[in-house]
Amino acid sequence: MKRTPDRTVAPVAQRVRLEYAKRGRLRFSSHRDFQRALERAIRRAGIPIAFSAGFSPHPRISYANSAPTGTASEAEYVELAFTETLDPAWVRESLDASLPEGFDVLRVVQATPPDLAGRLQASLWRIALPGVAPSVAEAAAECLLGLETAEVSRMTKSGMRTFDARGPVVSLVVEPQESEDGCAILHVVVRHVTPSVRPDDVLSALRNVADLMPPAPPRVTRLAQGPFDPRTGSVGDPFAPDVVAESASQH
Repeated sequence: MKRTPDRTVAPVAQRVRLEYAKRGRLRFSSHRDFQRALERAIRRAGIPIAFSAGFSPHPRISYANSAPTGTASEAEYVELAFTETLDPAWVRESLDASLPEGFDVLRVVQATPPDLAGRLQASLWRIALPGVAPSVAEAAAECLLGLETAEVSRMTKSGMRTFDARGPVVSLVVEPQESEDGCAILHVVVRHVTPSVRPDDVLSALRNVADLMPPAPPRVTRLAQGPFDPRTGSVGDPFAPDVVAESASQH
C-alpha cells in the first residue's frame, strides 16, 4: 500500500529570531554541534517548535551564515517557528538556561520582513596574532590593502578552489598597542560574497603577500554581522527592523 505524507501539522503561529554567542571552548564546536544542542534545549525548555510536513518532519529552524569551526563569535543568528505565540524574553531565558555554557543567547526578537539572511551582508572580525608586533601586522595590512586582488586557495566541499580574498575586505585596521598577552590585534570588515571569504582566507592572503606567519594559532572572534553601510564602512544591527516594528506595535 502506497504511503502518503502526513500533512496534519500544527500551523506556525509565530517566528522569532535569536542572536547568540559562541564562546570559550565551544568556539571549536561545529555548526552541527550547535544544531544538536539547540534542538535538545528546545525540548528541555518545552518550547512548542513547529515541524515540517512529510514522512520525516523536522523542526522549522533556519540558520544563517554560521561562523567557521574554531572561531568564537558574538553575533550568530537563527530563526525559529513556533506553534504558539510566546514572550521573546521568556524564550531567551529558557533557551539560555537550557544550552551548554558557552552557547549564550543574547537577544530574541519577533521576526518581521525582510528576511534575516538578506540582512547579513558583512562581518566584523577581531583577529589576535600571538607573537606578532603591531608594527609588523600594520606593514602586512598595508601591503594587502595596496593590492587590487590577492588569490588564495582553500579546500571546499566541491574540491580545491582558488578565489580573491582581497576584494571583499572593506577595511583592515591594526590596533596601535599589542594586547596584554603580546598579540597584535586586527579588526577586519569583510563583505559576504560567494564563495565566502573567511578570516583564515584573509590570513592566507597576508601570508602570501607579506610573509606574515604568527608563531602560534590566531584567535578569531566575530564581533558583529549584519547590514553593511557603504558610507561609513560599518556593520549594522540585523535586528533593527524587528526592534522598530515591535516598538511601533506597542504604540
